[in-house]
Amino acid sequence: MNHPDSWLTYFKDTALQDWLNEQLTLSDSICAAHGDYRRWHQTLKQLSQYSTEKYNLSLPTIQIGEKRQLNQDKYDHLEDQLRNLHPWRKGPYNFFGVEINSEWRSDFKWQKLAGKISPLKSRKILDVGCGNGYFMLRMLGEGAKWVLGIDPAVLFNMQFRALTQSISHNINARILPVGIDDLPAHLACFDSVFSMGILYHRRSPIDHLSKLYSCLRPGGELVLETLVLDEPGEELLVPHSRYAKMRNVWFIPTPTALKIWLHRTGFCNIKLVDVSTTSREEQRSTDWMKYESLPDFLDLDDQSKTVEGHPAPTRAIFVASR
Repeated sequence: MNHPDSWLTYFKDTALQDWLNEQLTLSDSICAAHGDYRRWHQTLKQLSQYSTEKYNLSLPTIQIGEKRQLNQDKYDHLEDQLRNLHPWRKGPYNFFGVEINSEWRSDFKWQKLAGKISPLKSRKILDVGCGNGYFMLRMLGEGAKWVLGIDPAVLFNMQFRALTQSISHNINARILPVGIDDLPAHLACFDSVFSMGILYHRRSPIDHLSKLYSCLRPGGELVLETLVLDEPGEELLVPHSRYAKMRNVWFIPTPTALKIWLHRTGFCNIKLVDVSTTSREEQRSTDWMKYESLPDFLDLDDQSKTVEGHPAPTRAIFVASR
């Protein structure tokens, strides 16, 4: 399995060095404490027999391996093992010919960023709430030097391992099963920090923005994607109970309000680069994510509203600098 020991040279004499050494040791034990770990770990062992030098991280559907490398029995076995890691939330992936049709067409969101953020070549990047690493791999496809992802969901960690362990040489990407609050204070060492689909889940969005700010080096760039209230002014939606059936949505600001939050937490060069309503093509249930998804969260008679009567999910992407 790929292991980023070489990364440690990048962190020498930074506030991240000792913490990362500790986390690289602890991450396996954190994952092993999950009730499903034994089953997932067995799946990873089964998948470890698949290896390839052929991959392309620059395509909308990330390509790892080729179907012609497998006979039918191997292909069927591979698909069965990948389905053991259900649900697949982020993607899409083509893994030795197996099309992983994830809940989110994450390539749609990546396309909205294209050409609107600083070039990622040679940048050291933090991806907060990275999921199974789809965006991390796209960052590497754009030439990033290395990418550190953090996400406390152990399943996403297992999915990322399943995909990357098959690449025959080491790639400079790793997911740690921790949250942003576990990072040391005042890191100031990342060229880019991505936070996509996280802010509205935070009880204190200002604290989250401040933490993102502290992770960036001076002149570094934040890429922030989040739910917004697509209205003028400085309004704020605070759901009484649920939003689109989610319990953990706390604050949904207008773009104007969010720009003020970014300014108040120290960011400059703040740009709103995209606002778009989430479509049923971008987020939906599939054979690889069989639970409820966006169509189930919207009012049957009025698709412009959630089942609770709130405005349907609209997302904004901001770019800002430290």
